Amino acid sequence: MAGIVKLAPELQARIDAVAALSSRSPAEVIADALDHGHSLDWQERFVERVKAGLADADAGRYATEADFERLRTKYRPA
Repeated sequence: MAGIVKLAPELQARIDAVAALSSRSPAEVIADALDHGHSLDWQERFVERVKAGLADADAGRYATEADFERLRTKYRPA
């Protein structure tokens, strides 16, 4: 049986904002934090990075072949 947890209004507002931006319910945001260790700070940063990436794509800014090559070889010994 699910219980009711009272949260500070500021915390509830942050949870609600992440939920709205990620098309999830507040309960799913909280479950993600508890089940997978994705803190609210982590989830907020993730949503912001996704929004930034989508804005770049909408503006026609994509990774180049050189970007992919740099990433592919980043952790390989020279």
